[in-house]
Amino acid sequence: MVNLTIDGVAVSVPEGTTILEAAASANIFIPHLCYLKDLNEIAACRVCCVDVEGERALVTACNSPVVEGMVVRTNSPRARKTRRINVEMILSQHDCKCATCARSGNCRLQALANDLNILNIHYPTMLVEGERAAWTNTFPLYHDHNKCIKCMRCIQICDKVQTVNIWDVMGTGGRTRVDVSNNRMIKESDCTLCGQCITHCPVSGLRERDDTQLVLEALADPEKITVVQVAPAVRTAWGEYFGLAREEATMERMAACLKRMGFDYIFDTNFSADLTIMEEAYEFLHRFQTGDLKRWPMFTSCCPGWVRFLKGQYPELTDQLSTAKSPQQMFGSVAKSWFAQKLGVDPKKICCVSIMPCLAKKAECALPTMRTEAGPDVDIVLTTRELVRMLRSDHVEPKLLEEIPVDDPLGVHTGAGVIFGATGGVMEAALRTAVFALTGSNPDPDAFADVRTGPGLREAEYEVNGVKVRCAVVSGLGNARTLIERLKAGKAHYDFVEVMACPGGCVGGGGQPIPLEDEELYGVRGQRLYTLDKEAPLRFSHENPQVKVLYDEYLTAPNSRLAEELLHTDHQGWQMPNQIG
Repeated sequence: MVNLTIDGVAVSVPEGTTILEAAASANIFIPHLCYLKDLNEIAACRVCCVDVEGERALVTACNSPVVEGMVVRTNSPRARKTRRINVEMILSQHDCKCATCARSGNCRLQALANDLNILNIHYPTMLVEGERAAWTNTFPLYHDHNKCIKCMRCIQICDKVQTVNIWDVMGTGGRTRVDVSNNRMIKESDCTLCGQCITHCPVSGLRERDDTQLVLEALADPEKITVVQVAPAVRTAWGEYFGLAREEATMERMAACLKRMGFDYIFDTNFSADLTIMEEAYEFLHRFQTGDLKRWPMFTSCCPGWVRFLKGQYPELTDQLSTAKSPQQMFGSVAKSWFAQKLGVDPKKICCVSIMPCLAKKAECALPTMRTEAGPDVDIVLTTRELVRMLRSDHVEPKLLEEIPVDDPLGVHTGAGVIFGATGGVMEAALRTAVFALTGSNPDPDAFADVRTGPGLREAEYEVNGVKVRCAVVSGLGNARTLIERLKAGKAHYDFVEVMACPGGCVGGGGQPIPLEDEELYGVRGQRLYTLDKEAPLRFSHENPQVKVLYDEYLTAPNSRLAEELLHTDHQGWQMPNQIG
């Protein structure tokens, strides 16, 4: 152990601990901006500088290890003055129009400037103008050069965690900027739209394309029937801004909020998650039993970020994707066919809105392969953050509203549909139904629980009706790359692989609320979904009564001709680079 003193407090920490971590262990907060543990410890912002006795220059706390007998002062006059100067210099190259910023009130730089009582900037403002500031307004990911503080977090997340390498540092000195690598346009890059660069940006240098006005226009159109679906991961996070406990932030409370906003019908994507399991599980069994999976496994296709990654990085494996559409797209397709028929309305009158934890869903719904004669399966996608902004705009206070049930028939779901939002959930739900299809009886619903937790890449082998099924579960695109390289090298073989682009699955999606502090909340959010699954009266997708009615009344059977037409897609029908631009 190493003994030191920080602001007069005796601290004892293991060797190798940084000053920043040592201070935190003693409940002493050292301001910082660019630091991201294990990923970005480069002290680019110099905000964490502290005074160390015996040192001529100030020391950066985020990447300086403690030494025996060290005496640290975090708020000495010199440290305070230097910190203030550094923040003012950052602000001189930052668009400080906080009133029109998506991160206002939830911005690390704004909080830091307020804490330092910075009321004036004593340096000339240097903002980007003209061509360098231009950015496409149609791509789902928006980069604002004038808000970027060049902390390098986006580069580290994209390179080290997701291994996509979209961002890079351009220029030198005062001309330094972060931009798309190799001077490409973002719409021509291999960007997967996982959105992890957004959730790890401390300011609003990166954000999603805002589509809230499109929803407001649809709600105000008397000719439109507005149908909204809510993804399972959204219910784990939407209440964070409003101070709701996860047990209070129910789907029923959200339904009350959405009804207050003016939506005609509120449904649950969990319904179509159950439907996806029916189609995907039976597709897997068909491929498995016919020997199609001898060389390569079948990959899940419900995560559009992962699909974009595979098609951009390993296009030769595109045919290994399940042809099943994602739950979002299946829902839209059913809403504009079976549900429209039940209402007795022209499907073109239905405006289908999705609330998703994801940016890639915005691109997915615009793909040419995700539409029918009635138009696109899904018309508009909002992130969880956009939903929160709309609730704030309408002054809807969730705590004051009584819960209401979601509508029928697309609102009924099982616990298997709920866990789609967490890593391992798709695999577990599919195995529950696959076992039933092979044996005629349900397994223990928790028989496959070991795929729920563990490292970002985990393996499992199950014996089903005397046949071994080799499975793998992956979250995070860096882990996906590792798995594919192992497959290509012949070092591993699986039959069925679930991949989610974001660490922890959809609960850690790029469209989820961003905590002010550097917390990774996908673990507690995912656990909430598994708790809901445990509490559900039905835990098998094939037992969803409304899914049964859909097949009986309309689709006839899983993988039927009509099911293929409405619920499946041709992944070869669109190619990277992205056609959305």
